[in-house]
Amino acid sequence: MKASDILRNEHRAVERVLKVLRRGADRLDAGEQVSPDVFEDSLDFLRNFADRCHHGKEETALFPALEKAGVPVEHGPIGVMLAEHEEGRGYIRAMADALEGYRRGDPGARRALAENARAYADLLAQHIQKEDNVLFHMADRALPQAEQDRLIAQFDRIEEERMGPGVHERYHQMLDRLDPAA
Repeated sequence: MKASDILRNEHRAVERVLKVLRRGADRLDAGEQVSPDVFEDSLDFLRNFADRCHHGKEETALFPALEKAGVPVEHGPIGVMLAEHEEGRGYIRAMADALEGYRRGDPGARRALAENARAYADLLAQHIQKEDNVLFHMADRALPQAEQDRLIAQFDRIEEERMGPGVHERYHQMLDRLDPAA
C-alpha cells in the first residue's frame, strides 16, 4: 500500500460532499428552499475531514517528504497545492458567513452561499484531479516503500490526534445521509 492510496480514497469522500454543495447551490439558484443543515453539515465535513485531517496529512507529512525527496515547493506542484488549500479555506469562510445570512432570509446571502459553494466545488474538483493524476504519481515514484510505510503510520497519528477515535467513521455516515444515492 502507498500513502497516496489513502489520500485518493479520501478524495472520493470529498467528491461526494462537492456533489452535495453543487446540488444545493443549483437549488438555491432555482429559488428553492434548501435546509441550512445541508450546508452546515457540508461545512463541518469540509473543515474537519477535508481540511484538518486530509489536508493536514498532505501539509505535515506528504509534502515535506516530497520536498525532502527533491520535489520543489516554490514554483512547483507542492506550492500550487498549498495555494489552493488556502484559496479553499477562503471559500469555506465565505460560505460560513453567507450561511448565517441565509438562515436570516437575506437574499444576498443566498446568492453568496450558492456562488461560494460552487466556486469551492469547482476549485476542489480541479485540485483533486491534479493530486490524483500528477502529484500522487510523483510521490509513488519518488518515495520508496519504507518512506510510504512511515507516511501511512504518520497519517494514522494525524487522524487520531486531529480527529479522535470514531470521528472518521462518523463523517462517512454523514456522507451517506447527505448523499444517499452514492
